[in-house]
Amino acid sequence: MFGRLLWKLVRGNGGRLVVALIAVISGAAVISALLNLEFDVTGKLTQDFRALGANLVVSARAIGNVNASGASTGLSALPSSAGLLDQREVMGKIENLRSQAVTGAAPFLYVIARVGDTPVVVAGTWLDQAGQVAPTWKIQGDSAVSREDEIRCLIGRDVAREFHLSPRSMLALQYVDRSVQLRVAGIVDSGGTEDSQIFVNLPIVQRLAALPGKIQLVQLSVSGSSASISAYASRLASSLPACDVRPIPQVTEAEGNLLGRTQLLIVSMVVLILVLTALCVLATMAALAMERRADVGLMKALGGSISRIVALFLAEVGALGALGGLLGCVFGILLAQWMGQRVFGTPVSPRWEIFPLTIALMVGVALAGALPLRMLGRIKPAAILRGE
Repeated sequence: MFGRLLWKLVRGNGGRLVVALIAVISGAAVISALLNLEFDVTGKLTQDFRALGANLVVSARAIGNVNASGASTGLSALPSSAGLLDQREVMGKIENLRSQAVTGAAPFLYVIARVGDTPVVVAGTWLDQAGQVAPTWKIQGDSAVSREDEIRCLIGRDVAREFHLSPRSMLALQYVDRSVQLRVAGIVDSGGTEDSQIFVNLPIVQRLAALPGKIQLVQLSVSGSSASISAYASRLASSLPACDVRPIPQVTEAEGNLLGRTQLLIVSMVVLILVLTALCVLATMAALAMERRADVGLMKALGGSISRIVALFLAEVGALGALGGLLGCVFGILLAQWMGQRVFGTPVSPRWEIFPLTIALMVGVALAGALPLRMLGRIKPAAILRGE
């Protein structure tokens, strides 16, 4: 009987309920899209920020300042022993503390070698990791140079222009009384200091400088908020007390601030849409309450309890919220994918936990908007039967 009465109520007030249903669907669609972005935005923004390069640098305490590109301001033809780290120890500690947030870690040792009579900065690193900490590199030629490759190298575009080099060209490096012959695998175009450097695998520079197992610094690319990056840097500094572990403020602060503001904006928009949807349902329910005065009076006259009558109307509103939330979630998933494509360049992955959360929110909003139905409890059957 309860179900039949509910169905009759819905059919008898289809016009007004459709308006409320459209409002609930619209609100649910936008909210589910925003919640999808909220759950996925950290990964998307972090991925975009990783294009800025390394955001954490590990160096010896005695070393000069290190800029965002990882190049030391105190480079000399022969690296100072005071500014050197033990590669095995440092990289071992970093590997022990490595988590999914660490997307790249590359050690560096810099020397100033010569190509003919011209000095040039040579950076020894792990070429398979250099692209992880410097994703802005655009490489012409072969960028897939393994860590064990001691024949090929990468050169900056300014070096290639000055020495008229191209991929597969041979390059002779001279350092003090030692030399090495290398083949150019690719040309790096970064728009920064890397364009005037030569990048080779770390063992080559260590042999040229006669510094086996030594490095000057380590660049790391760590994803997450500024707080999580600072926390990881603190743990790393505790594990490496002789080292200076510093986040690059320009990158970490910008990332943390943008993430915080974006999440605050999304939460604020969700709250605003919930309030507007509740107001729309409230207006519809107020009109329905006025129209149903006669029905409620008749139900009371026939012996219906006010709790039973209110439960009937609340069930109607709850079904409205659940249906609107379900349909809105479907449209919201499509809207989130479109927004992700336009904002981040990649579609946002559907998060299925959004469905129960959005439906629960919409049911709650619909019930909150049903407050005018409380007026039905004050209706007197005698007044209704007299036509008042």
